[in-house]
Amino acid sequence: MEEDRNSEKMFSKDFLWGASTASHQVEGRTENQWSVWELENANHLAKHPDKKLKKLSNWNEIKYKVENPANYVSGEGVDHYRRFKEDFDLAKSLNLNSFRFGIEWSRIEPQEGVWNQKEINHYHEYINELIDRGIKPILNLWHWTMPTWFTDRGGFAKSSNIKYFDKFTEKVMSEYGHKLEYVITINEPNVYSSFSYLLGTWPPQIKNPLIYVKVMFNLVKAHKNAYKIIKKINNKIQVGVANQVGNIQAKRPHNIFDEMATKLMRYFWNWWYYERIRNYQDFVGINYYFTDYYYGSFIKKNPEYPVNDLGWYMEPEGLYPIILRAWTRFKKPIIVTENGLADSKDEYRRWWIEETIIAMEKAISEGVEVKGYMHWSLLDNFEWAYGWWPEFGLIHVDRKNNMKRTIRPSAIWYSDKIKQLRK
Repeated sequence: MEEDRNSEKMFSKDFLWGASTASHQVEGRTENQWSVWELENANHLAKHPDKKLKKLSNWNEIKYKVENPANYVSGEGVDHYRRFKEDFDLAKSLNLNSFRFGIEWSRIEPQEGVWNQKEINHYHEYINELIDRGIKPILNLWHWTMPTWFTDRGGFAKSSNIKYFDKFTEKVMSEYGHKLEYVITINEPNVYSSFSYLLGTWPPQIKNPLIYVKVMFNLVKAHKNAYKIIKKINNKIQVGVANQVGNIQAKRPHNIFDEMATKLMRYFWNWWYYERIRNYQDFVGINYYFTDYYYGSFIKKNPEYPVNDLGWYMEPEGLYPIILRAWTRFKKPIIVTENGLADSKDEYRRWWIEETIIAMEKAISEGVEVKGYMHWSLLDNFEWAYGWWPEFGLIHVDRKNNMKRTIRPSAIWYSDKIKQLRK
C-alpha cells in the first residue's frame, strides 16, 4: 500500500492528462489536398488493399469495410466540427484536463491570403469552450493537411513555400496566441515525409529520396520559423513538435550487425529531426506506438503476439527507454503527445494505458520531467489511408447511427485512474 501511495505521488497535480485529435480526422467536410486525394483514389484503394491486411487474424471481420470505397472517404468525419461541445463535455466527464487539437489550415485560408472570418471565429469558440471547462488547449498547427493552393505550388517540397506557412502561423497566433500555453508546430515530420515522398503511398505519392530529404530539411526550417513567430507574439507559450519515436531494438542483442542497424535506425528515425531543432523547442513531444526489432540487414522481425487490430506489435512499456533517451539527449520536459492503439473490441486498451502510466512513473522516479500524456484518440476517427475501420478512440462513434458517442470501458478506467493519481 505504501508503494502504491508513493507511485500515485509521481504525477504532479498539474500533470496534463488528455487526449489528441487531428482536424481532418474528426471534423468532417474538410477541403484540402487529402480530401481531394481520397476521392480520386477511393476505388483504387478498395480494389487493391494493403496486402498485409489480408494476413490479419481479423481479416474476415474487416474485409467488407476495407473493400468498400466509402471506407476511404473522410466525408462527414465524426461531425466533430458541429458537435465539439458535446465531445468536450465527454472529455470533461473523463477527468481530462488537456486536449490536443488541430487548426485546419484550409478552413481559415481557403485561398492564398484570403482569411475566412467565420472559420476563425469557429476556432475562437472552440478554444473558449475548452477553457470554460477547465481543459487546457494544446494547439497543433500542422497535422499533414494543407490547402490545395499550397500543394499546387509544391507544398513543403519547395523551400520558397515556407513563407506561406509562416504567414499561417502568424495569423493563427495573432488570433489565439493569448489563450494558449502550449503549441505543437508540426506533427510527425518523419512519417509524413516518408510516406509522401519516399514510399509514395500518401499524397502527392512521390518516390524520390532527394525530394524526401529536401522536405525534411524544409520542415526543420518551417518549425524554426514558427518557433520565432510564436515567441515574438507570446514568449510564454511552450513550443515543441510531435515526432514519432520508435523503441527500436536489436533482434539479436550483442550481434554487431543488429546493433549497428539499430543505432542507425534510432538516430535517423528518432533523433535526426529533434537534433536540428534542439535550440528551438521548449519541450520534447513524443508520439509512441511502436517497438520494432531489427536484424542487421534492416529487416524487421517482431513477435507475433500481442498485436492490435492493424497487426502492429504492442509493447507499451517501450515508452520508458524512449523517454530516458530523449531526456538524456535534450534535458527538456517531455510530453507524450500521442499514444494509443487500434482496438475496436476494447480488449487491450486498459492494459496499454496502464503499462504506459507505469512506464512514465518509472521515468519520473529517475528524475525525468514528464509533463503530460495525450492518448490517441479521444474519438474514433478517419485513419488516413486505412480509412474508417481502425478504431483508436476512447469514445466509440457509430457513424451509421447518427454519430452516436459511447464511452468505452477502458476510458472509464482511464478516467478513474486520473482521479486517483491526482489525489
